[in-house]
Amino acid sequence: MLKRSLLLTLLPLFAHAEELPAPVKAIEKQGITIIKPFDAPAGMKGYLGKYQDMGVAIYVTPDGKHAISGYMYDEKGQNLSEQLFQKEIYTPAGQEMWKRMEKSAWLLDGKKDAPVVLYVFADPFCPYCKQFWQQARSWVDAGKVQLRTLLVGVIKPESPDTAAAILATKDPAKTWHDYEQSGGKLKLTLPATPAADAMRTLNENQKLMDDLGANVTPAIYYMNKEGQLQQVVGLPDAQKLKVMMGEE
Repeated sequence: MLKRSLLLTLLPLFAHAEELPAPVKAIEKQGITIIKPFDAPAGMKGYLGKYQDMGVAIYVTPDGKHAISGYMYDEKGQNLSEQLFQKEIYTPAGQEMWKRMEKSAWLLDGKKDAPVVLYVFADPFCPYCKQFWQQARSWVDAGKVQLRTLLVGVIKPESPDTAAAILATKDPAKTWHDYEQSGGKLKLTLPATPAADAMRTLNENQKLMDDLGANVTPAIYYMNKEGQLQQVVGLPDAQKLKVMMGEE
């Protein structure tokens, strides 16, 4: 799952259209940022907030004089507060990040109508990226999965120039496919000065990768069946691979 600190930064803050109860104000002064009010069980008023990298639920007693900050559970042991965080914070923010990736300069590998979409941040010199590319072949070739690769240059000093050279070719998606298929042995023409538009794309991809909270490649993103953005950093194991590919 994505880092919650990232997701929380994407949320609009609660405009205090209504006066906060005194105990909520007191909690707010401790560094809690109030996002929005919500209806809580047992006649209590709830306030959704954040603190550092965590969602916070505050429950105000009916008299308005006392507030409890923490998790609330029902009689079945379900964590109602965590469900609230997922619905109101993490899922919407993850979907917003997904839209940003959709608009980015990715390279398609596979059929454009393949039902499972994976976004992959990859470096030309990343050995695990090449392993993942090979792992995905059976699903991609069968038309079940499409990889949308966003090239970055983070591993070696020559990574940016190499990635830019791939992006500057007539068909970057095919060049990347052939490059990975060759295990990185495909000869590329590296210009003395990388193309400005290719470098711009690399910088935009790097910014997006940073905003997603990843610092190594491959960084892979997909939506689960509940519409929640999932993150896998590094080479996935066999079990995780099946989940990502929609097998489980």
